[in-house]
Amino acid sequence: MDVIHAYLNLVPVTLSQSLIYSFLVLGIMIPFRLLSFPDLTSEGAFPLGGCVCAALLMAGYPPLLATLIAMIAGVGAGAATALVHLRFRINSLLAGILVFTALYSVNMRILGRSNVALFGADNIFMQINPAILTDMRLQVITFAVLIVATLVALRWYLSTQSGAAMRVIGINPDLAPSLGISIWTCTIVGLGIASGLTALGGALIVQLQGYADVGMGTGILINGLASLVIGETITGRQTVTRQLLAPLVGAAVYYQLVSLALSLGLQPSDLKVVTAAFVLVTLGLPMLRGRSPLRETMRA
Repeated sequence: MDVIHAYLNLVPVTLSQSLIYSFLVLGIMIPFRLLSFPDLTSEGAFPLGGCVCAALLMAGYPPLLATLIAMIAGVGAGAATALVHLRFRINSLLAGILVFTALYSVNMRILGRSNVALFGADNIFMQINPAILTDMRLQVITFAVLIVATLVALRWYLSTQSGAAMRVIGINPDLAPSLGISIWTCTIVGLGIASGLTALGGALIVQLQGYADVGMGTGILINGLASLVIGETITGRQTVTRQLLAPLVGAAVYYQLVSLALSLGLQPSDLKVVTAAFVLVTLGLPMLRGRSPLRETMRA
């Protein structure tokens, strides 16, 4: 009974967090699935959004403007990865590693030190409704509205000519030039959107928690990948709508599993092992059943 009681107490908190982290998982999914571009920029774009937002809030900028600038900074990080890959023909994974490694120093410069508390600084939630910071139900409603609006906007964009061109590159990059599709433009736009969403998640979490830390992105990529894999297992990837829902569903399930693990008495330091186990089970079960989407996943 104590385990159930502890789990139920954690559900609202982790549900709220999962909705914010859905932006990060979306930022991982777009290059990974839609562009077939394994991108690690999220590891640096997430803290970049948080650090830029925190620095601007401490400087007295309006919270909405600080959040938008943080998101634009993320777009720049994603575009930088795309340019490194396209201009210098560097492997996509290495390009992402180069950018997120450089972003650590950039974040230190922006923040001025390794972490900053935002005590006394206004934030976007206080402007919308101060009760959001203390009322979990309001947090869930607010973040749910934000992520659903984002998903609707992305669904609309992917149905446009530009969005369709991006999907063609992910499916068959060799065919794209013959259709008049610019791989450069689509890759830069796609990675820019992805890292912009990731940075938005970082800006929101910093304003919710009241502090920023340059190390807040460490290991976040594996959490996002775990959420994405879990979400795709549940929703499937047969349609664009299902693919877009996978990050939201996956993040919600992943953080509830984390809640359950903590309720069972595991320490926060044990969560890396738990995350690895989640991914292993999610990928391994279909293999044991005789079906093997693992190879498809690894190729994508």
